[in-house]
Amino acid sequence: MLNGVAVGQETYTLRKMIEWVGENDWLWWPLAVFSMVSLLTAFVAAPWAVSQMSADYFMANRDRGKSFATLHPVPRWVGIILKNVLGALLVILGLILLALPGQGLLTILAGLVLMNFPGKLALELWIIRMPMVLKAANWLRKKAGRAPLQVPEPS
Repeated sequence: MLNGVAVGQETYTLRKMIEWVGENDWLWWPLAVFSMVSLLTAFVAAPWAVSQMSADYFMANRDRGKSFATLHPVPRWVGIILKNVLGALLVILGLILLALPGQGLLTILAGLVLMNFPGKLALELWIIRMPMVLKAANWLRKKAGRAPLQVPEPS
């Protein structure tokens, strides 16, 4: 009970975590450093990744050639694994940046672009069709001297 109102287990757990962090003053510096490093990483990685995409990346008729297809199997798999790990790290960082100051959605989009998984294009299209995300992505591309992204109309 909190002020006479029943509180769910999730709220109680979150409150306990916040109290624990408040009681352990030594945690504030690592959290602040992590926040600053993730913010700076997002400000570099997300704009770079968005500016490197081809303008027709989201179009159905684009050439989706496999970048690692011509390599020997060992470097091909190492490249695929590293690319997916980097993408996953960017997605995690983007999720964190949704709560902290930074470009959370663009960082998530940059991570998704690198990863391989079923339904990837549908999820990317859902994110890029958000007006604020498309506007921010095209603004970054304009600053990098790249053409705006082409996004198909929803069907």
